[in-house]
Amino acid sequence: MFSKSGKISHLRWWIAALLTGAAVLNYVDRQTLSALAPTIQADLGMDDRAYADVVNLFLIAYTVAYLVSGRIADKIGTRAGMVLFVAWWSVANMLTAAAQGVRSLGAFRFTLGLGEAGVWPAASKAVSEWFPAKERALAIGVYTMGATLGATLAPYVVIPLATATYAGLCPAMEGLGPGAGWRMAFVLTGLAGLVWLYPWVRLYRLPQASRRITADELKLIEQAADTEHLSDASPERAWSWGQVLRFRGTWLLLLGRLITDPVWYFYQFWFPKYLSAGRHLPQERLTVTWIIYAAAGIGSLAGGWLSGRLIKRGTTPAASRLWVMLGCACLMPLSPLIARVSGLNLALALTVVTVMASLAWLINISSMVVDLVPKHSLGTVFSVVAAGSTVGGILMNTIVAAMVSGPVSAVGFLDRTVETVLGPVFGLVQGHGYAQWFWVMGFLHPIAWLMLKLGGISERHSE
Repeated sequence: MFSKSGKISHLRWWIAALLTGAAVLNYVDRQTLSALAPTIQADLGMDDRAYADVVNLFLIAYTVAYLVSGRIADKIGTRAGMVLFVAWWSVANMLTAAAQGVRSLGAFRFTLGLGEAGVWPAASKAVSEWFPAKERALAIGVYTMGATLGATLAPYVVIPLATATYAGLCPAMEGLGPGAGWRMAFVLTGLAGLVWLYPWVRLYRLPQASRRITADELKLIEQAADTEHLSDASPERAWSWGQVLRFRGTWLLLLGRLITDPVWYFYQFWFPKYLSAGRHLPQERLTVTWIIYAAAGIGSLAGGWLSGRLIKRGTTPAASRLWVMLGCACLMPLSPLIARVSGLNLALALTVVTVMASLAWLINISSMVVDLVPKHSLGTVFSVVAAGSTVGGILMNTIVAAMVSGPVSAVGFLDRTVETVLGPVFGLVQGHGYAQWFWVMGFLHPIAWLMLKLGGISERHSE
């Protein structure tokens, strides 16, 4: 790793490894509550309605934070921004251990959401600063794979932490009272984020300011910047909010993610329930869902690698993303077959294909933001675009609930708000089961691709 001069070869990929670690911790911390939900609900006397409100508070904070966290990263820089976001959410996760009821738990999870959203625009800025266009999608794929890894690891990490006998190790912990185990799970997983800050602060600088970058790597990064004309007439002037909102690419990419991200949210939050209700798998066999996260990781890497290969062959970055996304869109119509085939193995094989295509699409649509927006305003635009993702996820949750449970029963305040807006839609879809949603998923990506193509996604920004 280190040369005699203290230089680090391929430093940009070590930075990508740190971003991957942050993504793993991000998803472990957010999944700690869901993994321990039955125990926490019992200790705090929470019913499902209260639990839904707590989860929705996180989603609201996450959406709001998306809109401002990128602006913060643009103002204070990638290095400081990542320190702020990781420290904030890690402390918020640790404070969750002090929850005594629904209100305090909701407040802590709201605070967690305010911090967790920031890692993604900050990570995109890091990629824009350290990677040439031909490697950006692969770098984004690497740290996105960290998110899927974190979601996979969370139950295997937090459940043992929550069931350990801490009082035997430290008698003073008996004073924590009921729930000492799950409370320590929040403390220890949050502490891991604070530990991550040390290598990040030591290692991350802009390439031109780093003492550890080799001359060859710095030359590679600077030549790529010159080739892509990343320095425009006013390189230091960040876009105003008016410029961000007038930029056509902001709205095209926001709508693209709002339309297509619900597919990945479905596989995270609803597919195990589908296997149980639609395929009659018992609880112990639902461990098969690990294959979803494995497929997501492969899709993340493959999507980045494919567009990188096209760029090396002379295709412009934005065009290379669109070509890969077209291939992904052509695979998504396989989705309806997942609910129609009789064999579980065939259904899972089809699921693997669609999940891989969905994540390869996600990596490339995320990379397009980096391709099209100047570095000084990248975090802001990325945040606005990514906010479409969480809105799409909220809409998907409520619509799928109507499909599989008949007449909508609004559990939390956010559900009731969405029901008020989309009441006529619920009337059309309620009670038709999962098969209807698999049909919908088959056409979301083709529709979004046509919208992006016909909308004129360009190689560089225009005002």
